[in-house]
Amino acid sequence: MPDGETPAQAASRVALEAVYGCLESGESFRLEAGAGAGKTYTLVKALGWLIEKRSRVFARRGQKVACITFTNVAKDEIEARTDRHPAVFCETNHAFCWSLINDLQAHLRTYVSELPAWQDRLAEAGGIGGRTVEYTQGHRSIRDGVLSLHHDDILPLTIRFMENTKFRKRMAELYPVILFDEYQDTDADWVEAIKAHFLGVAGSPQFGFFGDHWQKIYGDGCGKLEHPAVKEIGKEANFRSVQVVVDCLNRMRPELPQFVDDPTAAGSVRVFHSNGWVGQRQGGAHWGGDLPGPVAHQALDRVKTRLVADGWDFDASRTKVLMLTHRVLAAEQGYASLPGVFQFNDAFTKKENPHIAYLVDVLEPACDAFAARRFGEMFDVLGTAPHLRRTADKAAWAASFQALDQLRANGTVGEVIGHLMQARRPRPPDAVADRERDLRAFDPDAGEPMLRYLTETQALHGVQYAEIKALRAYLCGHSPFETKHGVKGQEFENVLVVIGRGWNQYNFGEMLELAVNGVPAARAEMFDRNRNLFYVACSRPKKRLALLFTQQLSPAAMGKVQAWFGDAIVEGIAI
Repeated sequence: MPDGETPAQAASRVALEAVYGCLESGESFRLEAGAGAGKTYTLVKALGWLIEKRSRVFARRGQKVACITFTNVAKDEIEARTDRHPAVFCETNHAFCWSLINDLQAHLRTYVSELPAWQDRLAEAGGIGGRTVEYTQGHRSIRDGVLSLHHDDILPLTIRFMENTKFRKRMAELYPVILFDEYQDTDADWVEAIKAHFLGVAGSPQFGFFGDHWQKIYGDGCGKLEHPAVKEIGKEANFRSVQVVVDCLNRMRPELPQFVDDPTAAGSVRVFHSNGWVGQRQGGAHWGGDLPGPVAHQALDRVKTRLVADGWDFDASRTKVLMLTHRVLAAEQGYASLPGVFQFNDAFTKKENPHIAYLVDVLEPACDAFAARRFGEMFDVLGTAPHLRRTADKAAWAASFQALDQLRANGTVGEVIGHLMQARRPRPPDAVADRERDLRAFDPDAGEPMLRYLTETQALHGVQYAEIKALRAYLCGHSPFETKHGVKGQEFENVLVVIGRGWNQYNFGEMLELAVNGVPAARAEMFDRNRNLFYVACSRPKKRLALLFTQQLSPAAMGKVQAWFGDAIVEGIAI
């Protein structure tokens, strides 16, 4: 270890040297970088090495390094940190894939016709004909000689193209090196196509996969990527957390031990459980074993009081409460009705419901941009650039958004959606419009039961729109509380993790039991999903970590908690 180098810096250097070695030799590799390891730093350094060593050759051959990201935020960060060098083409998965296929119109028309989602639309339109295939607004439509693709069409079309030898050769000629950021969240089918057609095949691009399969928390991701032609490199560094927190992470994950930047930095870990409470716990498949809502509130208040006495500051700028449960705080956050609207909480907390996704991720940001008179940003968020040929066009958009402001302040979700369906400025996405049309077409007198998605849509119409705004504030971290997926990649000085039931896909007590007793093949996906989210939550703090289990823990689960966090710091909370 060079003089003055910290343990984390030494581990980072070793990993980076291994990456440089693979880049030099042309060997594909996977950098497995645990939480806080500085994965993006290594990725940017790899891009810098390629710029320094290969950019002249790439320019002469008309080639670039492709850097494929999971989000636009990551894309912008990497572009900024590489000074937008012309040798690097950095884009999201969908944008990168579209850049490969958009000029192959004849094949596109054929392959689009093969997609099941287009069968009925094309039949109604009399076939695809000579229409131009475009990908601009992200929703499916056929109009004026143009066929517009949905986001979900892009990757399947690219995978279909990859069956073509000439396409694969063209891709390799354009991008001799392809690097993936957050590889574990990359679409599984897309990664399988890369494995099938490129990895270990002569003449293929060199691939570098940067990420951490323990931080895969999105359903369509590939998870851990393993292939004989891909070298694994572990980055055993943690630049985020103090030693006492990293010790817990290392006990969870001994196969990728991490070394901290400052072994002397002070911090703490506390674990509280509610097993001593003797009242009637909740029942049901999703809530079984959890504390009743009011009692969970009381337990949380008791824990916060204890932590404040230990020196915690619960100001939102310093501390986050990560909720691996939900209904406990829905009323407190201002959207008490939503848990009663949906059968599964993921519909609104993970934005799996298309109405929620559109209102939170598109309409609300667009309305903010309109209010700030950032009209270009507004249309970027909406994914559309309408032709404003006349003053009347601009006036119509302005009038629509002014009406929206009133409805968002005082109306219901149904009134907001009704306005959008009528004004079409902005136009709701197909997934929303289709459900609205299905709801209007439903005949209660026909004797057929109403399907769940229609029942939920109808119930959502009656919710005050203010709850959508409150939900967005919660999901975006504009409160001391955070949902389970909202914190990936973030870090905070102090983190309190509240662990309970209520998610249809999560049962952390069962995960802890399986970690003791072994994971049967049928439960492997469930175990990974729960373990990964638990690890992500516990790896966010810089200095202080605390956990509160509101669900009852079995003896096996309690034993695993004690093994990971230490007997001495696990205690019951009096409620």
